[in-house]
Amino acid sequence: MKIAIITGASSGLGSEFARQLDRKLGHTDEIWLLARRKDALEELSRSLGNKTRTIAIDLTDEKALQQFEEVLAITDPTITVLVNCAGVGSHGMFSRQSRENIDAMIKLNIQALTSMTRICLPYMKKGSKILQFSSGAAFVPQAAFAVYAASKAYVYSLSRALEQELKGRGITVTAVCPGPVNTPFLTHAYGTDSPLHGIKKLTMMETGYVVSKAIHDCRHGRTVSVCGLPMNLLYLTTQSVQNILQKLFL
Repeated sequence: MKIAIITGASSGLGSEFARQLDRKLGHTDEIWLLARRKDALEELSRSLGNKTRTIAIDLTDEKALQQFEEVLAITDPTITVLVNCAGVGSHGMFSRQSRENIDAMIKLNIQALTSMTRICLPYMKKGSKILQFSSGAAFVPQAAFAVYAASKAYVYSLSRALEQELKGRGITVTAVCPGPVNTPFLTHAYGTDSPLHGIKKLTMMETGYVVSKAIHDCRHGRTVSVCGLPMNLLYLTTQSVQNILQKLFL
């Protein structure tokens, strides 16, 4: 059985991925939708044409991950697409962030994504694709968004390294690095009263465009999918500096 797996599928970019893959996937038997909110997953499932499996799961819970690993072992599918979209962010000075907020970002953005990738890899074959949701925040450190930006830099670095490791197996890994996107995440991270929320809204992109470009870039074997002129300029600048430093010192 061939399946696609999408984490964070209950809203935002995850649910948009489910809708677009529902239309664009070929030769896939089921789309597995993973998130904490069962009701939202079931509502999404009813709107899709392909057969789906909804799995209500807290990806930061080790026991839940073990149970999911057991489900894969029993089902023994071929995973054609893995989309690691689940993530969380909180804006504010590091010294004022609660330990709970910091731990939540590290556990979901880093640990859960890493675990899901490792759990799914044995079921992926030549032609399988992994899309890891990083962010434009990965390219430079960001004051007042320190842990989130650092967590996305980890995702970016991991994805680039895995792309090198897995190319011999014919598995594509794409780091998706958008700027601000019109999803509930933006309000959750900044709050509606923050001036930055209004500033970010001026340059935000719609989920449909971000996901469509990510799918296009992944299909064309691109290791990084960057959306929007500001993010592309930032990415090209950081890459140019990195390349110069590598030639000089490495």
